[in-house]
Amino acid sequence: MHAIALEATNAVVTLDVALPGIVWGWIITMNMWAKSIGTGVIFILFYLLKKYPNEAAYLRFPLTVVSIVFIHLFLFFTVIDLHQMFRFWHIFFHPHWMSAITVGAWMATIYVGLIFFLAYASFIKKDNALFDKILIWTVVVGIPVTLYTAGLMAESSARELWQMPTESAQMILAALLAGSATTLLIGGKLPYEAKRDLAIILGLSAFGAFILYMSEYIFGAMKAEEVAATLEFIKGNGEYTTMFWIGQIFAFIVPMVLVALSVTNKSTSLLALASVSALAGLWVSKHVWLVIPQLLSMS
Repeated sequence: MHAIALEATNAVVTLDVALPGIVWGWIITMNMWAKSIGTGVIFILFYLLKKYPNEAAYLRFPLTVVSIVFIHLFLFFTVIDLHQMFRFWHIFFHPHWMSAITVGAWMATIYVGLIFFLAYASFIKKDNALFDKILIWTVVVGIPVTLYTAGLMAESSARELWQMPTESAQMILAALLAGSATTLLIGGKLPYEAKRDLAIILGLSAFGAFILYMSEYIFGAMKAEEVAATLEFIKGNGEYTTMFWIGQIFAFIVPMVLVALSVTNKSTSLLALASVSALAGLWVSKHVWLVIPQLLSMS
């Protein structure tokens, strides 16, 4: 009893009031946006090499470099958001496997190793067969890397808007949208058929994501009172209404329209504009969806 009492008197209070304002802001938006590109280009590269092995062969190294750059941007914004960033090694030496951030950190570390191995195979070794074998495992690991943020958000049980499996679907669709858009901007030498396929992936990803957002927008209030209150920030005269619709229009509606025009007219001239619009709008959409649940007081 004495020992227990002594430990109790040495307790340290680290937080005894609610955190005011927005805790996850633009840094986390950059985290999710960069991750979508970093994993998405690898998913798209895998598809292109399976369907257009000769025509897409030149994209092995460029898209690997894009993945390396954006995954490290994702990691950078992850680390700087940590309140005790120099303690991140605890995740690896004292892992808690029921935590989404622990699983995500391990998967991201493995993913980084694999994409560097891809760079070695394509640029130094120049071994396409080896590259393609590693690429399969990179795609497999890239899936949980893409999804882990959805798990992390869903762990915030007091934020009813962030629920599985809806957020998982949004993460995958964001990766496909960002990956196809980035590849369209880089893959200028691809034949029309390959660009058409990428345009269709872009358009369908935009359509799927838009349907999910609209489903939450229209029917989300039926889920919980908190969701109804959250959605008021993007309805009517809500303070994020304009930003929400800017994101929806440029991330999803504009790309869908431009892709439809491109495929109908068998022209690829509009796809660069569709890609830029999708990438810029995706950032805005992610940011609004991240911020609005945090505007509600939890007390």
